[in-house]
Amino acid sequence: MKSFWKALSRFIFWLKGWQLEGGFPTDLKKAVMIAAPHTSNWDFLYARAAFFLMEVPMKYTIKKEVMVGPLGWLLASLGAIPVDRGSQGMRRHSLVDVMAMEFERREELVILVTPEGTRQYATKWKSGFYRVAQRAQVPMVMGYLDYKRKVAGVGPVIYPTGDYEADLRKIKDFFRDKTAKYPEQGVR
Repeated sequence: MKSFWKALSRFIFWLKGWQLEGGFPTDLKKAVMIAAPHTSNWDFLYARAAFFLMEVPMKYTIKKEVMVGPLGWLLASLGAIPVDRGSQGMRRHSLVDVMAMEFERREELVILVTPEGTRQYATKWKSGFYRVAQRAQVPMVMGYLDYKRKVAGVGPVIYPTGDYEADLRKIKDFFRDKTAKYPEQGVR
């Protein structure tokens, strides 16, 4: 199945004129992949294609209710990890806890997180990505799409220092010059 997705990804990039830039660090087995700016549903298509081409085993969380039948199979093949958001388990554990537990139980895991939490401009990013990285003791890797240059890439690796505000400034500084599909909703 991986070869199918990789071939389809190569075709999408060729058809749309996109290129890859940088690569995922080969020595990292676990990381939180921060994807920004996230302003369009098209972001998933290009990001997922880029990670297939880079051979990054990227995962993302999704409501378990969606993971049924053929759609569930399709989403699982694209890296979905079903999360029970309404059960007794989630009342005891936040999404941050559940993601940190996923890191504990797996040898390799790269989870994609969009810190804006929405496709609209967000004045304040949600801090869950940072708390997951801290709790799981894994680095954060910057993943980006630059629609102006038609480039998908991987940027620096940042280890959480415990100073969220200082680390967030570094992270946002990296993303500021990346042009979103809808630039007015991008990182400021």
